[in-house]
Amino acid sequence: MYFKILKKIAGIVGFKLIEKNIIKNDRLIGSKSFLNTNYFLQKIFNNKIEILVQIGANDGVRFDELSYFIKSRAPKSILVEPIKFYFDQLSKNYFNYKNVFLENSAINQEGKTNYIYKVSNKFLNKYDEHVLGINSFDKKHLLKHGVKFKHITTENVNSISIKKLLEKYNITKLDLLYVDAEGYDGNIIIDFLETCTFDPIIIFEYIHINHEIFKTLLSKLNSKGYYYFKVDENLICFTENKKKLIL
Repeated sequence: MYFKILKKIAGIVGFKLIEKNIIKNDRLIGSKSFLNTNYFLQKIFNNKIEILVQIGANDGVRFDELSYFIKSRAPKSILVEPIKFYFDQLSKNYFNYKNVFLENSAINQEGKTNYIYKVSNKFLNKYDEHVLGINSFDKKHLLKHGVKFKHITTENVNSISIKKLLEKYNITKLDLLYVDAEGYDGNIIIDFLETCTFDPIIIFEYIHINHEIFKTLLSKLNSKGYYYFKVDENLICFTENKKKLIL
């Protein structure tokens, strides 16, 4: 009864509460499932990935399934992380990897200076490690993860559009686009599909994307001839000519 009342109140003020057990159970299943994201990354990289872009790279270690493949298979890798503290850690973790190029920016459609919500450093010890990876353009994203309003601060970040990013690093082909942008994933991929001509395998976290944006995103993927399926909290997307790399 208490949860129903709280859920109704939250709906009135524009929030939607998600039963935490659903997310926790899904993550537990995913960690032990045979068909998980890492399984498909193994298949993809066994079929040769030469160039990739990772948006939301964080520190290159925490919850990062790509790091092993970037370091062991040495594809040209553009890693994007907007928060300076995590970017500095990312730089240390990829020090001396000549195949890796780092971009300290956020990706958005406007490509202008913006700011990101995050947990203030002085309150990080009040939360588990997962909170380090939930920085977002949307304050509600932190609140629905249980972060207290007074513990949230902002950080000014430079930003660049996905098209300008690819131009900046002279990307003339793209094999994999991997996005974990804490709810902004849909906006980034829609912009990519509208402004870029590549047809890479696309992997992104879908669970935090606004429903209307997600519908638009699926429509764009369909129009570009993409197939897709969900694994863990990710959607894995591929065109007909990439099907043999996945299945």
